[in-house]
Amino acid sequence: MDLELVKRIGIAAAYKGGRILMAHFGKISKIEKKGVIDLVTEADTESESAIIDTIKNVFTDHSILAEESGLTTGDADHQWIIDPLDGTTNFAHQIGLFAISIAFTLKGETVFGLVLNPLTGELFTAVKGRGATLNGKQITVSKVMTVSESFLVTGFPYNLRDHFDPLMTRFSKCLKASQGVRRLGSAAIDLCFIACGRFDGFWEQNLKPWDTAAGELIAREAGAIVTDFSNNPFKNDKKEIIATNGKIHKEMLSLLEIEDTV
Repeated sequence: MDLELVKRIGIAAAYKGGRILMAHFGKISKIEKKGVIDLVTEADTESESAIIDTIKNVFTDHSILAEESGLTTGDADHQWIIDPLDGTTNFAHQIGLFAISIAFTLKGETVFGLVLNPLTGELFTAVKGRGATLNGKQITVSKVMTVSESFLVTGFPYNLRDHFDPLMTRFSKCLKASQGVRRLGSAAIDLCFIACGRFDGFWEQNLKPWDTAAGELIAREAGAIVTDFSNNPFKNDKKEIIATNGKIHKEMLSLLEIEDTV
């Protein structure tokens, strides 16, 4: 598979989607709810359509898994995983922390990923085995050695009310142990910020493949360790994710180790 062509088409698709998002930014007229706090706008659906069309024009037989339209059947060994707007709630409230996330998997393994924030112009990319970049420049994770010196980031699932106690326990433990915890509202951005050293550790649960597929590869290619809460290798279908610079991974795992009885 020509991964350079995959990368080129993926980036072209992301920028097309990004132009649509920016045309809608600050001008959203209709916001719908997929859940109590799970929003979707016309920007999500229009961006997704443009991204899929761009990819399908070149890779006609590939399958696509996208947040809004679901699974488009095709060659399952060649699959694109798309989030046309990660951080919809931020976007709807005119907060500039949102992104397009596009990943490509080969026989179930993510081999290319990109995350684009069209507002800031930051484009994170990674190809398996070739490292990760931010706007073309190589990036690496931080060198912080302990959680007490670390700046952490997390997210809360849309069904947080169903898991509130364990979520707050983990949050409290990490907040007390670290220099601070932020909640940005975009898992794709969180993972990329781990990749470039802005944060030292990230954890979240109940995410979907389109939230993590691209960012997870970018983080790993920048030197991060990415697992579930039990320290098993992370896969796109996992419900838990922890990504760190590697040096604080064991300590972070111990902080997240609680009994979730829900």
